[in-house]
Amino acid sequence: MPINVNRFENYFKPDPKRVIVRFFMPGGESRAKKIVNRINAMSEDDTLQVLNQTLRDFSSRHRNITRIFLKHFEKVSFLFDELGLELDQFSTERKLLIGAYFTHEYSIESAAFFNPSMVEDPDQSHLKEGQKRIIVSFRATGEGHVSSIGFRGAVLDKDNNLEFRPVSKLVDGAETIQLHEYKKADFIQKLSDMKFDSNEVVDKIMGTLNETFIFRELLHSVNQFEDQHEITVENNKVLYAIKLIANAQYQISFSLDTAISERVIFPVTDAESNGIEDARFVKFAKDNGEVKYYATSTAYNGFVIMPQLIETSDFYTFKVMPIYGKNAQNKGMALFPKKVNGQYAMLSRHDGENNYIMYSNQINNWDGEATIIQEPEFPWEFVQLGNSGSPIETNKGWLVITHGVGAMRRYVLGVILLDLKDPSKVLAQLVNPLLVANEKEREGYVPNVVYSCGSILHNNDVIIPYAMSDTSSGFASVSLKEIFDNLVYNDGRESVKPLGLVKKILLVEDDPMNMAYLNQILTDDGYEVEKASNGLQALVAIGKNDYDLILSDIKMPNFNGYQLLEFIKEKDIEIPVVFISAYISETDEIKGLQLGAAEYIRKPVQRDLLRLRLKNIFQ
Repeated sequence: MPINVNRFENYFKPDPKRVIVRFFMPGGESRAKKIVNRINAMSEDDTLQVLNQTLRDFSSRHRNITRIFLKHFEKVSFLFDELGLELDQFSTERKLLIGAYFTHEYSIESAAFFNPSMVEDPDQSHLKEGQKRIIVSFRATGEGHVSSIGFRGAVLDKDNNLEFRPVSKLVDGAETIQLHEYKKADFIQKLSDMKFDSNEVVDKIMGTLNETFIFRELLHSVNQFEDQHEITVENNKVLYAIKLIANAQYQISFSLDTAISERVIFPVTDAESNGIEDARFVKFAKDNGEVKYYATSTAYNGFVIMPQLIETSDFYTFKVMPIYGKNAQNKGMALFPKKVNGQYAMLSRHDGENNYIMYSNQINNWDGEATIIQEPEFPWEFVQLGNSGSPIETNKGWLVITHGVGAMRRYVLGVILLDLKDPSKVLAQLVNPLLVANEKEREGYVPNVVYSCGSILHNNDVIIPYAMSDTSSGFASVSLKEIFDNLVYNDGRESVKPLGLVKKILLVEDDPMNMAYLNQILTDDGYEVEKASNGLQALVAIGKNDYDLILSDIKMPNFNGYQLLEFIKEKDIEIPVVFISAYISETDEIKGLQLGAAEYIRKPVQRDLLRLRLKNIFQ
């Protein structure tokens, strides 16, 4: 049967008013010196007049523009020695004006605003039942087709309405911090990936360094080699690659008073000079319970594609590093949201055509074998396959939104389902596309393309942000149940469960916050949930409906959990009951087990523990 795709009214298109200020060096050092001399020849009154007019024109468009002017003044101060000028002879106003002449505005999304991914916001406080605060990242493209990463914040409500926060008029640049320490083994590995592993330049420069080294030590070794050796065309290529890798690792931070829509990750290093593309963000749960957010992205300098890993915990500070390994090639790497069988897991398409999975003990080193899991099978994917973001964990398997390219280079979205314990096994797939560009979406910079970099599960629906023809972005929701009902299984099954047999749970909880939290976990895992706020409401619900399980608090007004269980046993109602309580003594547990409770879970309830207990009961 056809799958109902609900397209949202939310729509993002390029906005040329979104501008950031960048350092500007017009025409090289010789012209820069002329500009400095011209400004220096101005009188103080003329200097102040031109500066004031510049501030009137631009201060309302940027946060603390004078700080930026001073920063850019410092970037050209190296010219002053050759000009015979002393820094202390410049007034603050003249420094600001010189900085202004070496600054320009860049419209970050004037050409396109596309390829979005969606993750939960780290801050989920002060929300109503059924709501989820989310962050959407976009690939923003401006003049010269240089790409950066922009963000928007929104709230999904219980009916999957998507309300975005007002977009600030300002765009804030980040403070760049060079990371200082490198591991020699990783550095050599990346050079090997770039086909520079067995080379005299690599051996001599790396041979002088310790197993870990700082940027200054690497630079000293490079300078020594350049002083002592003739620099051939071939040697220059290797030196360029070494500098490229060294500059690819950095950390940026944004002011805490910036809104999420004001932050933009703009290219910083030589490796990114032509842009940062297609960040696939994912909320990652570590073994110790800590949560990090990672994104795999692609840096491009016009010649070399370099996969990168972006790490953050708060979306204010971001650490950027290269992804190493022989399989860290091409675009479209997507990290699983947690370790699988004790290892990091990644989807990739390093051959440019098929979907692969690979595992590693290091999150940014992927040198092991990659296993092909999906090849083009249907006409709408004959040209190539890829992923559209990180896998989504469900109780039936890892749900992967894919993209396929067919006739006339038409991109569409599809779905595959991977085994939870062994994701190299494809359990099922859709035989028809999930989402195809409609008439309003097919026109743009690259016609007939829909593409996504990451979806989430909310209220038992898959929420998919997607690009339209590499120009703008929209959003859609699809029922998880409908997807499962339409999957074709490789073992001949039509679906994981016959239509209408999704597990149905009665959630009994008198605390509204606990009710909302537990309901979110259950619906995200594909269960159908009905709610009762006390034991009497639960009795009424049991009399009207059938349930596969009851998840109940113990201490409640109007008929507690024990009384509810006694009633169920007296009436010979065969529904397993799982108790949740913050106050479980040994006596309480014995009493519940004697009455026939299937399980006890202590509050505060851990998401993974609840999932495991329910899974075991249903099996």
